[in-house]
Amino acid sequence: MARERRPTLDTVAREVGVSRATVSNAYNRPDQLSASLRERIITTAAALGYAGPDPVARSLATRSGGAVAFMLGSRLSAAFSDPALSIVLDSLSDTLDAERSLLLMPGVDGGPRRESVTRAHADVAVAYSLPDDSAALAEVRKRGLPLVVIDQPVVSGSAMVDVADRAGAALAASHVVALGHREVGVLAFALHPDDRSGPASEARIGSSRFRITRERMAGYLSVLDAPPVWETPGSLREGGREGAHWLLRQVPRPTALLCMSDELALGALRAAHDLGLRVPDDLSVVGFDDTPAAHWADPPLTTIHQDLAAKGRIAAELAISLLDGARPGPARTLPTTLVERASTAAR
Repeated sequence: MARERRPTLDTVAREVGVSRATVSNAYNRPDQLSASLRERIITTAAALGYAGPDPVARSLATRSGGAVAFMLGSRLSAAFSDPALSIVLDSLSDTLDAERSLLLMPGVDGGPRRESVTRAHADVAVAYSLPDDSAALAEVRKRGLPLVVIDQPVVSGSAMVDVADRAGAALAASHVVALGHREVGVLAFALHPDDRSGPASEARIGSSRFRITRERMAGYLSVLDAPPVWETPGSLREGGREGAHWLLRQVPRPTALLCMSDELALGALRAAHDLGLRVPDDLSVVGFDDTPAAHWADPPLTTIHQDLAAKGRIAAELAISLLDGARPGPARTLPTTLVERASTAAR
């Protein structure tokens, strides 16, 4: 009997002593098996060198173009509730050619589950703001999918588009210091993918697993000396409101707040109103992103501008070029600029 050149579903089924369908279910319908049986199948398959069903091969067999797997570091709702992410997604999807669909893959503990990536019917993956050690990225590498990273993390062999986060944060901090503010608080993104919300210690800040949070904190700290920091998961106004309440009760009370997104800054404006503080007379607030809501805020929000639409467009162009066989090339870093509006004033 001729030896098989490479292991197949049948190879694994014979080795484990189960049916071909059972092995298939271990990859495609894991809820149909007990945890112990599925683990035995996956372990045996790995020992035999079988990586699982190949969704790309299935797409070729059906003459389907597949999809772009857009991997989120947050829940699916963020694609609709986070204005910055929504703008990036809109631009990315508009740039993709009509033959390709977009598969949104929400994050759990900092990224999609490995099993979701294994089963994804996709030709290329786009990672949006994942932590440094995301298990989803390991699965992308295992499948050999081309990868585009938006913002974070840095992954060897991938294409990448990001913005000058550290420089933008330094601009924000320099702006309030130039206005005479000496007591400044920071509303930060998540430092670790554990959904924690609360004051951030120096040790927690120093061990952050999110590149954007590290870069923006580094920008603030290049100008400020040990400001109080409140960490909040996601980019939600309620999170900004909660954190601003805590910051504004510190002694001495901050006269300026630096926020890692416009949504957090809008929450800070609400907290100032709750506490009877006038913006900008009693408190200056600076956001980051320059989303449409920043312009329409009351008062209009001073913020750091990044070209979100360009970020999405470039990510799509990079994904298409990788599928055409191009090499990733160096990261595309977009500039950041300060937009002064009415939410900041001299102390």
